[in-house]
Amino acid sequence: MAAYPCCSAQADGAVLLRLYVQPRASKNEFAGLHNQALKLRLTSPPVDGKANKAVLAFLAKVLGVSKSSLVIKSGQQSRTKTVLIEGRSLEQVEAALAALPGRH
Repeated sequence: MAAYPCCSAQADGAVLLRLYVQPRASKNEFAGLHNQALKLRLTSPPVDGKANKAVLAFLAKVLGVSKSSLVIKSGQQSRTKTVLIEGRSLEQVEAALAALPGRH
């Protein structure tokens, strides 16, 4: 069983990460779990796709992958999003999340 209920491995080796995004926060940061999804606070407003771009940029930096390795599979117009991560295993994603300050 995964250490994080928000992460799941796919048959092709990619990882799905469920996020709950809070736009217009004071800073970009993870803020624990919210209904089986990892809560992500972003400074960007949810206008013209800015929050979605900020989600991908923040995850790329945290996970050490290019933005092209990340795809928002569902939730483009919602706070609840599912992001497909290619180029990292489930263990690598969970290790990167575990290394973050304030993850719980």
